Order: sequence, then structure tokens, then C-alpha cells
Amino acid sequence: MKNKKIIIDPITRIEGHLRIEVEVDENNVVQEAWASGQLFRGIEMILKDRDPRDAGLLAGRICGVCTSSHFRGAVTSVEDAYKIAVPKNAEIIRDLMAMALFIQDHVVHFYHLHALDYVDVTSALEADPKRTSKEAHKYHPKPFRNSHSHYEETLKKLDNFIKSGKLGPFSNGYWGHEAYKLSPEQNLIMLSHYLEALKFQTKISKAVAIFGGKTPHPQSIVVGGVTSVADMLNPQRLNDYLFIIKDAQEFIERAYLPDAKLLAIAYRDEIKAGVGRANGNFMSVGGYEFEGERRLFCNGVIYNHDFENIEDFDASKIIEEVDRAWYDGDTAEQEIKYTDLNKDGSLKTVKNDDKYSWIKAPRYNGSTMETGPLARVLISYTKKNPLIMSFVDEFLEATNLELLDLSSSVGRNVARAIESSYICEYIFKLVSRLLQNIKYYDTQTWTKYDFSRVKTEVEGKAFLEVPRGTLAHLIKIKDAKIKNYSVIAPTTWNATPKNFDSKRGAYEEALIGLKIQDLTKPLEVLKVIHSFDPCLACAVHVIEVKGKEFSRYKITPLLM
Repeated sequence: MKNKKIIIDPITRIEGHLRIEVEVDENNVVQEAWASGQLFRGIEMILKDRDPRDAGLLAGRICGVCTSSHFRGAVTSVEDAYKIAVPKNAEIIRDLMAMALFIQDHVVHFYHLHALDYVDVTSALEADPKRTSKEAHKYHPKPFRNSHSHYEETLKKLDNFIKSGKLGPFSNGYWGHEAYKLSPEQNLIMLSHYLEALKFQTKISKAVAIFGGKTPHPQSIVVGGVTSVADMLNPQRLNDYLFIIKDAQEFIERAYLPDAKLLAIAYRDEIKAGVGRANGNFMSVGGYEFEGERRLFCNGVIYNHDFENIEDFDASKIIEEVDRAWYDGDTAEQEIKYTDLNKDGSLKTVKNDDKYSWIKAPRYNGSTMETGPLARVLISYTKKNPLIMSFVDEFLEATNLELLDLSSSVGRNVARAIESSYICEYIFKLVSRLLQNIKYYDTQTWTKYDFSRVKTEVEGKAFLEVPRGTLAHLIKIKDAKIKNYSVIAPTTWNATPKNFDSKRGAYEEALIGLKIQDLTKPLEVLKVIHSFDPCLACAVHVIEVKGKEFSRYKITPLLM
């Protein structure tokens, strides 16, 4: 029997436009997969010939979620090019903004972008509030907002949604699907926290805005430091930040982590079967100074789940190819070469040289890599980073899991929850360091630099760990103008297309061997892909509402 091809386009509940195609056999088991970024990524072209001091403001617009990450990456690459030493206070403030973003991003991903792959909304309507309260105590001694009246109120909200016919985020779900395994009471617990997390994300966003001026697209990071010195010296502003983080920590400890435990226990069979496991290649560049040489995250590279042999990260081993991406050429300025779809609407993927994605193909030492919270947790734990050891041990013991089990779709969610928990602890230490500096009259937040004096060509780079994984910003500057710019985002690594070497990226590899119960409702595919928290917003179209022409690009159709 001929294999069937299933197309999911677009993948919703993500940032940007992603298309997934899978080929299944007669038993509905995935034999091959293709992940395709469906919007052109043109931000690097916009940055050319700009003043390098503007790089952060423009690069921050790559995404509406990862704004401060790209902002910082761009500014740090310029500072590296000019060898500008950034004051310690500025680094701390940048870290405080980054850590708040980590927490915000992880919580929003789990509840609002991914939870509905595991939580059956209609099943929750059958829950008994008293039994729900008892169930919640299995995962934490003091569950978040765990009262009969609260669950009764949540049930009323859900019932009103359904009766009104306006389900909003709960519409078009595959409710009743065999892949849902939670009991009605477990579903109600998760949906209760789903609604509470809506309030959570508005509060935690304010923490970024305290030092960033606003969010998204903060304005306070500049080449040489930060401009939020008044906020740093204002005790009330620091107190406001800490108050928000304390509230966030309570939600994480009493709702998020317990829900991750609930999920890990309920989906234990899938975890042990390795559902959603990719090829076992993980990468982290580490970072975020804690005490002396100690870092919040360790750097390292793991191949094929070999936790006993971790290599140190080496940026020189990274290359970025375009064999099967919609570009032509081997230079930094590839010509766009888009190929149309097949007549049946599928991607052109029959031949090994067919192009099928706007996403370029980064490789580390010739291998595809998975990057993100799972990679950071596995690498930091295996390298015995004392900052994370106890958090991982406690979770694995509570759920009776092994470290390898985290390499799965559910495990990626577990890694985010663990990361959120120990980041909260790190934040309080950072604020203490900042207060200590101020106490001893160190209030510097910016290093002045004369950009006009440098006439030679310089190069800079920034490698950062951000919520979704490893981010790289690479810049060349000549005569105080950006000559060339390149960004390799976390999703570029995870969603990489195949090259002529036919090596699958993490998205594609994680789908191989997956059994789909109902081809008309491919919930299993969504669970795997959503576990990576895709962010395709790097593929950005540029428009000017008044019709002004920015630039012209040549598109060469490839006739098949």
C-alpha cells in the first residue's frame, strides 16, 4: 500500500507560520517528515548600511515575543566588535530583564500554546469540584487556588463559553480524542491554571518593563550598557520588580511545577516510549554569571544521548547551509530561489535537492542540534551544575523518572518548569548583587565610546541562551556602518530542513515513528511540534503602508 501524506498548514498556537508534512504507512506510523518555515526572513537586509548603534532597535523587531533577546543579542554583537566593556550593573539589569522573560515565556508556552494538546476541555465539564481539590493535593501540599468554590467558578466559565457558542481559544479542538489521557478532575485543575496564567502573564510582563521602559520591544538596552539608571537607583522600582517575581514564584511552585508532575505521571507510558524524542544531539552556549566562574547554565554539546561524554561548545564548528532552503548560493548574501508547491498542495520533496523551507540549515560539527530548555537542563545537570542539581533530582524522584525520560515531548515541558523554578532563585541573588554594588557607590550603567574613530572593518558575535534556546547574532561593521548581519535563532536549529546529507532536524526527527490514531485529527503531531515552542517569526515580510519602496529582491522560479 502506498504511503499517505498528511499536511498541517498552518500549525497554530505558535509564533509565526509553520507547515508540517508527514508521510505515514498503512498503520498510520510516520515514516518521513518535513518542517517548512513559510514566511521570508528579511531582517538582515534591513540592517545593512545602518548605524551599528541602531542594530538593537531593529533586530528587536524580529519577533513580538523574543524582543529583548534579539535586542540584547544585537547590542552585544556590536560591543564585541568594538571590544566595549559593559559595566557590571548594566549586565545585571540586562539579566533581570532576561530572567523575567524566561519565566513569562515558559508559563505562556505551557498553558496557552501547548496545554490544550493534553487537556480535554469538554472532559473537564464532568469534573467534581471536591474530587478535583483532593486530586490537586497529590502534586503539592498547598495547591494554587485550590478550593471547591474556585473550581465551581471555573466550571461555570467553561459552561458559559460552550453555551454561548463562542469558544475562543477552546474552539476547533480535537476534544474526545484518544490521545487525551487526563481524568475530568485533572483536566479541570489544568484549565483552572490556564485561566490564572492569563493574569500571570500580564504581571510578569511588567517586570520586564520596569527596566526596559516598555514591553514588548524595550528601549533601555544601548551599546555600552543600559539607560535605566533611575530605575536601578529607585528602591520602589526594585521593590516592585521583586514583588512581581515573588508572585511569579508562588504560581510556579504551586501551579506550574505541580502541573508538570501531573502531566509526567499521567503520560508516563508516552515518556517511557520516547514519544517526541529526537536524535539526542543537544547544544547550549551557557551563560548568566552567578558567582565568579559559576554560570546559571553550562555550555556543552551532547551527541546521541551520550551524557557521559559532553564536549565544550566551540562556535567555530558552526556552519549554515541552504541546500534545501529557498536560497541559492553559498555566500552570506544568497539569492532567493523559491519553488512553488506541487499540484496537490504538498511541498516539493521528492528529490534530495528539492527546496522546501525559508529556514536555513545550521549544523554543528556537521550534525543537526536540538537547543532549548531541555538541552540546557540535560547539559547543566550532567555537568553537575550545583544550581540545578537539586531541582532535577526532586522532580525525577517525585515522578519516578530517569534523566533520559526528559528527552520526550512531555520532558521538554518538564525542563521548562524546572528551569522556571530555579531561575526564580537566581533572580533574588542578582538583585542582592545589584544592591551591594549600589551600597558601595558603584552606580555606573554605561561605557562611553567614540564610534567615529574606528575606520577599519571589525566583526562581532553574541551567543546567548534565551527562552527557546541558543541565539546567535553575527555582525560585520565597516566605516561605522553595518556591512553584513546574520541571526541564527533557536528555531532555526530545531526546525532546520534537511541538506543533501538528508539529516533531519529536531522537529522532523521527533516525528519519525509516531503513530497517528486518526489522520483527520493529527493531535499527536501537534503535541510533538508544540513541545519545542516554535517561533517562526524570524521569517518576516517587510511592508510600508504608504507604498514606499525599501528595496528590490530578485526571485528566480525553479522549474521542475
